[in-house]
Amino acid sequence: MSFTADEVANINNAALENYIDKGKVWTQNVQNKPMLAAFNENAGRFSGGNENVSFAVKSGHGGGSLVGYSGDDVVSYYNPTGIKRARFPWKEHHIGIVVTHTELKTDGIEVTENGANQTTSEVDGREAHALANLLEDKNETLGEDYAYSLDRLVHGDGSSDAKALAGIGSIILPSPALGTTGTISRAANSWWRNRAATAAYASDGGQAAISSASTGGGVLITFLQKEWLQLARYRNGSTKIRIFAGSDWIAAYRAELRANGSYSNVGWRGQNNADGGMDGISFMGTPIEYDPTLDDLGLQKRAYVIDMGRTGVRLLYFNGKRMKKHDPARPYDRYVMYNGITTTAVMIAKQLNTSAVYDIA
Repeated sequence: MSFTADEVANINNAALENYIDKGKVWTQNVQNKPMLAAFNENAGRFSGGNENVSFAVKSGHGGGSLVGYSGDDVVSYYNPTGIKRARFPWKEHHIGIVVTHTELKTDGIEVTENGANQTTSEVDGREAHALANLLEDKNETLGEDYAYSLDRLVHGDGSSDAKALAGIGSIILPSPALGTTGTISRAANSWWRNRAATAAYASDGGQAAISSASTGGGVLITFLQKEWLQLARYRNGSTKIRIFAGSDWIAAYRAELRANGSYSNVGWRGQNNADGGMDGISFMGTPIEYDPTLDDLGLQKRAYVIDMGRTGVRLLYFNGKRMKKHDPARPYDRYVMYNGITTTAVMIAKQLNTSAVYDIA
């Protein structure tokens, strides 16, 4: 099998005779993934369970109420009901690369085989011509492609791949009174809805996207202050709020801050400092984090307020199956190496009314 043009170019770029920063390949387009990092930071575990992670949820009211009585008045009793079962299907994911022995030889890397096991080592004299460890570079690229694709799944609604993870797009909905989440109807259960302010919600009779303006103390700021009360109505001790926003949403928020004089006792950025920049922004003490992926998805004008506490929205990994590495044996008739990663995961929500999605018009 001959090399493709891309494979030859990759070998040449990694083995130049005249080179700079020997041993390091400088990646150019690996961006931050704050939402994925936050979900991983708060990730939990599960141990299977009939292809679903399942748990009970319910309204806090069963339909009974206090009724006055006197003497031997007849009183009634009621049987509280309303427990429902939320079910979120866990999904399996794979990503893997293949490298030919010939490609590795060209880079000065030798493959030693012992049955199904393959190990690599650098050939004597390799340092005279090699720019970087080609195999190491390929594995680093594999790791980034894994993170990039998982980040997209975390942001998505599951429609891109029915066999893969359904992310926040399936849980924190732009029109929260429609559809089902975890097999529970949001239309029939008002307590099973996130907060929202979007054009889609306005079309369904709800809150429209916010028209940001600096007047009146800031339209966006004022709206958030009011919404914060609603998000706090059902919070409990396990609530952990994170805020992620696109670039246009953050720009609108900063414009309102500037117009309404967000100063400290030492000035905007320190006394006698002409720096026009602004430090990281926050609301009610919670940092508002720029999420580049929202920009990539065309959601520059969107912000997510996500409760990542134990009873909020969480990413769960199958116990022992998070980013599990594989190195399958090569076929008997091909001199190649395989490296793979698998992950079994699910995104769940035990409570929706402490999370929100807000767009600006």
